[in-house]
Amino acid sequence: MNIVALNMDITKIGEKADAIVNAANESLLGGGGVDYAIHKAAGPELLEECRTLHGCKPGDAKVTKAYRLKNKYIIHTVGPRYYSDLHPAETLESCYLTCLRLADDLGLETIAFPSISTGAFGYPLRKAAEICAKAVCSYKPKHLKQAYMCIYFDDKEVEIYNAAFKKYE
Repeated sequence: MNIVALNMDITKIGEKADAIVNAANESLLGGGGVDYAIHKAAGPELLEECRTLHGCKPGDAKVTKAYRLKNKYIIHTVGPRYYSDLHPAETLESCYLTCLRLADDLGLETIAFPSISTGAFGYPLRKAAEICAKAVCSYKPKHLKQAYMCIYFDDKEVEIYNAAFKKYE
């Protein structure tokens, strides 16, 4: 599976990605950053469906429709809070692998990720990029062919992720 980081708003990737990943909080009912942007772009129907999911544990993921977005699905995952999770690396790796498995189980070929846990949850960027690269590049897909890492407004972060991906090609 190929993976590349792009300087792009994940809500604008459109049909390039069958599913986008939402870096959500445990409630799945919206929050800040990427979570806010995805809920806003998808419309109020997303919040209604998320209410039926009864939250999500860190490291796990749940799937919803994409509603007003051009993707087929949104995969919501809850990353670790770096300073309070007892095993943040394991939790972050689980986020990526669980999302990949869910996408594969749905028969999807493309997926787009945000930088999980590096915002308000405080995960150091270089450590997060390394965990992401190792998890995604070691995953053996059934259907997935392409993964994108969507980084908005930060060329340096795009470079950090792409450098990490090159190490695991």
